[in-house]
Amino acid sequence: MKPGKPKGGSRRSGDGRPIRRRDFLQGTLLAAASTLTGALRAAPRLTDSPWAEAQNEPGYYPPRLTGLRGSHVGSFEAAHAVRDGRKPENARDTGEIYDLVVVGGGISGLSAAHFYRSRRASASRILILDNHDDFGGHAKRNEFALKGRLQLLNGGTLEIQSPRPYSSIAEGLIRELGIDVEPLSKKVEDHDFYDRRGMSAAVFFDRETFGRDHVATGVGKKPILEVLAQSPLSERARSDVQRVEEGNTDYLPEMSSAQKKVFLSQRSYRDFLLHTVRVEPEVASYYQARTHGWWGVGADAVSALDCWAMDFPGFKGLNLEPGSIPRMGESSAGFADTGGSKTLHFPDGNATIARLLVRRLIPGAVPGHTVEDVVTSRVDYKDLDNNEAPVRLRLNSTAVRVENASRGGSTPGVAVTYMQAGQSYTVFARHCVLACWNMMIPFICPEIPDTQKKALRSLVKTPLIYTSVALRDWSAFAKLGVSQIYAPGCYHSYFLLNPKVDIGGYRSSTAPNEPMLVHMVRTPCKPGLPEHEQNRAGREELLSTSFATIEANIRDQLTRTLSAGGFDASRDIEAITVNRWPHGYAPEYNPLFDPDVPEAQRPNVIGRARVGQIAIANSDAGAAAYTDSAIDQASRAVNELLG
Repeated sequence: MKPGKPKGGSRRSGDGRPIRRRDFLQGTLLAAASTLTGALRAAPRLTDSPWAEAQNEPGYYPPRLTGLRGSHVGSFEAAHAVRDGRKPENARDTGEIYDLVVVGGGISGLSAAHFYRSRRASASRILILDNHDDFGGHAKRNEFALKGRLQLLNGGTLEIQSPRPYSSIAEGLIRELGIDVEPLSKKVEDHDFYDRRGMSAAVFFDRETFGRDHVATGVGKKPILEVLAQSPLSERARSDVQRVEEGNTDYLPEMSSAQKKVFLSQRSYRDFLLHTVRVEPEVASYYQARTHGWWGVGADAVSALDCWAMDFPGFKGLNLEPGSIPRMGESSAGFADTGGSKTLHFPDGNATIARLLVRRLIPGAVPGHTVEDVVTSRVDYKDLDNNEAPVRLRLNSTAVRVENASRGGSTPGVAVTYMQAGQSYTVFARHCVLACWNMMIPFICPEIPDTQKKALRSLVKTPLIYTSVALRDWSAFAKLGVSQIYAPGCYHSYFLLNPKVDIGGYRSSTAPNEPMLVHMVRTPCKPGLPEHEQNRAGREELLSTSFATIEANIRDQLTRTLSAGGFDASRDIEAITVNRWPHGYAPEYNPLFDPDVPEAQRPNVIGRARVGQIAIANSDAGAAAYTDSAIDQASRAVNELLG
């Protein structure tokens, strides 16, 4: 595929109604290299150079792009080629020399740049490289203009939330950016908006899994037997669900609380339901996808103990004592011990944090001064990579080789070669932070010891899809009295109306006849396999599935679920953005499949060891898919470099 740029266009779908769609197409891989030749000189102006980026072109604004986003076409091909053995060659030396090069423009990479400047010198020259066409990494912003109004949704990281209170480092950075979580949440979030309208959660039973289509409403507002009264579940299965949801039976009466916890840590939630609670198989199918949102895999691949800690049903009668045990994942252990951190959801998720970091690093690129005004600010992408600025952010640039090297007998440093628009370039820096997906590091940094490479390769991330659907209005939801729908057998396992958040000049939809964004989640797991094998299979599925296939599933699912409320996909859907993340959540320790070893022997700890002038960050290095982990790992990496 040839290099491209944002371009207008439309495609027809459904009953022939055009959907606005713009796809950004970035170049595929040509070979790259890391040779260091030529005399030292000042970094050239990119606008005067043959390697000027697409981000400098007029009208460049990735948040508004629809279609297939996330790991979009052009963002991964170069990395995959290096993974498959393509050796870099014939790189062009840009002559640029920096104090720090950061590989990865997500929250961890942006935080690393911030910490480096604050701990070394504010005048430090820093280059941030990112393979995507936008910054933020998984903190992706989806932006729509519907009936003249700005509508936002997170295309990745949902909110400020963690299993444990933020560390002093992470909380300090958040506060430095102007975010005071608790009072701001009370000011801008309206958690009860849909509840006050009499809207509740629902379950959609699909005919392929349960025999016939049915929407069961009133979840959380009515007794569970009343909710399920007309469902396709058998009478015995409904009774089993009631036992799970409302029962107080101790299924392990001969065990102490400590023994019960070990027992539950050794079997999956599905096995617990089938063989300890002894529910009907169709009930296990009913609960199979309940774990998708937290872990990205089904109930067959998550321990029962981890589910207990997250308040899943079925454990009330066991009378387990509070607190974690070593055989628990990071999320569950944290919530069991502390109840979790303070939470806050911005309209675009944690893309707001990424924008605030970029504003701090490159003030001219993000207008405004406060957390309230950054939400509606329009980023000037051409100012991200300005030769006159001490910090530069270069998009559409995939690192393909990173190695410790000295240049002309100068101080030891790092040579970083990246691919952009079909050509490879090399820059030089005193230090480098790899804040990219850790499992890719062995392929781009071959000098890493074999033991460390093995550890890094084992950090398999969880694939998922976050879909944003722009609707003409949300009257169908209002008529059905539902705001979120769990669909255990469907392509997307759940979807919900955009949360009500008003901040600065941004206003959410308040009436059913107004436009609305719907957030849909799919985790392409393969029940029956170990967790990481499910992840690998799901990743391959995502990379081989077309936008047309995903769109067809979206239309089918929304139509079958909402048709009784008058929903018409060909009339009501205005636009679709599919945020595809083949490498999504950072992997946590899973007691069902991972060996019980001391923390120092876990792969994320072994994998993040410093190599010369190269340090490793990203939430992967913390084995926790949370923003505070990304920040904390950035801080650690910078400290390692600066000593």
